[in-house]
Amino acid sequence: MTTLPPGYALRRATLRDLRAVHRLERVIFPRDAYPYFDLTLLFLTPGVINLKIAAPDGSLAAFACATRGLARDRAWIVTLGVSPAHQRRGLGAALLARAEARIGRPCVRLTVRESNQPAIRLYQRAGYAVIERKNGYYRDGEAGLVMEKRVESP
Repeated sequence: MTTLPPGYALRRATLRDLRAVHRLERVIFPRDAYPYFDLTLLFLTPGVINLKIAAPDGSLAAFACATRGLARDRAWIVTLGVSPAHQRRGLGAALLARAEARIGRPCVRLTVRESNQPAIRLYQRAGYAVIERKNGYYRDGEAGLVMEKRVESP
């Protein structure tokens, strides 16, 4: 499991974190941020894994939401984001690894903007590979890449 820099703490995100997650989602994904209502559903739906990383000052540095969904063999990383002020410190890799461990499914998928090369590189380093390109997936018409990782059993 990836370790965090000193002072950072990875914890379960709760409804108390919803406003901060929504604000950060809008900063990281200005064109694609989940609406507040949709994030609320992610926080209230049983089985959804909501994680956060608190910065040394207590602010929200990163978050992730993942779902096991209905398939017994597959799960999805719904959203994962790291504040620009806290990027390049291994926080995304740590969140991804923890979410995969908590999901407990042999296959994990996610969708990423085709132009988001830093995220694509992170996912590739973590063992994800592109399995599908979805033309026009995002509101502005950009393609989304569906990436998949086969997770080893413990």
